[in-house]
Amino acid sequence: MEPLFLRGSQLLRRILCKERLCPWKFSATFLAAKLQPPLRSSPRASLCVGATAHPAAAGSHRGGSESLLAGHGAPRRFLAGTSFNLPPSAQFVARPVGVCSMMKLPVQTSPEGLDAAFVGVPLDTGTSNRPGARFGPRQIRAESCMVRTYNPSTGAAPFHSLMVADIGDVNVNLYNLQESCRQIREAYQKIVAAGCIPLTLGGDHTITYPILQAVAEKHGPVGLVHVDAHTDTGDTALGEKIYHGTPFRRCVEEGLLDCKRVVQIGIRGSSYTPDPYKYCRDQGFRVVLAEDCWLKSLVPLMGEVRKQMGDKPIYISFDIDGLDPAYAPGTGTPEIAGLTPAQALEIIRGCKGLNIVGGDLVEVAPIYDASGNTALMGANLLFEMLCALPRVKTI
Repeated sequence: MEPLFLRGSQLLRRILCKERLCPWKFSATFLAAKLQPPLRSSPRASLCVGATAHPAAAGSHRGGSESLLAGHGAPRRFLAGTSFNLPPSAQFVARPVGVCSMMKLPVQTSPEGLDAAFVGVPLDTGTSNRPGARFGPRQIRAESCMVRTYNPSTGAAPFHSLMVADIGDVNVNLYNLQESCRQIREAYQKIVAAGCIPLTLGGDHTITYPILQAVAEKHGPVGLVHVDAHTDTGDTALGEKIYHGTPFRRCVEEGLLDCKRVVQIGIRGSSYTPDPYKYCRDQGFRVVLAEDCWLKSLVPLMGEVRKQMGDKPIYISFDIDGLDPAYAPGTGTPEIAGLTPAQALEIIRGCKGLNIVGGDLVEVAPIYDASGNTALMGANLLFEMLCALPRVKTI
């Protein structure tokens, strides 16, 4: 991977080499392009690895200056005067080009200076059925090159409102689930302490437990909008209290959730007991079964959820198996007759205006979906979460 911040002479030599041009044959086309490094919005932008800050949004031509970068065969544009990171437009940079970061955003090693960050947690040691979610973050990032800068449906312009970057993955221990939980908790303590809202690419649902430990340490007990086929409130399995079927029971026990502000949507499937949702309802959770969502809009439901959540902090946890496996087959514990993608959008967009302090998209296991559509779905839902964050302006 070639570094972007090069001296002009070094950059010129690399361009000549890549284009197989001798100096005396260097065309006027190249000479006309101003060779300049990417604009940097802050001293921390130097942390970016192999990704470009501030390429112009799709269709934007105002105030742009062109820069030909090593490794890119066409000019790239940068907005003059912008103070935010913008994903590059496929009009100027081919989608397969560049570092595979979330939406091809700059990569940082620290959350400092960011309003929101995409974080990967490649862990699937807590799965009970089909493994493979450890590869979810990588595939979601790969498919995210299809996600663009604006959300015309809602008018949200997140990249003109917040400083956003990809801060990489938490270095988990695949051989020790409890140790991984500690590593995740400590990593997220640093993220939330920096005032950055984490949007997480999972990983199995175990990861939400240590994330909420860190989030609640700063914000106190949080409300929860939980989309899933399963309540994930089991107690133990095979003698273990920590796995992807128990995170929210552990959160209740530790006081991490404001139980009167918890809603679980899309719940369904066979069970080992005649009343599998008793524990949830005893805690005060609102459980919305998938069959109560069939063939209807969830906009009215989300109006009720907004009233329930109020203005206190909330967290969004979206298990991709909340969707019907016809739309998202790439997951470890699929259940038939789930939610539709349109309903998923209604749920996340319905959280706009709430005090969202974090979110995750978990249980994408790419190996079970060769089309990549499950990961593409995940990338789009994470973008929708970003669009719903506080302080995101609409246009």
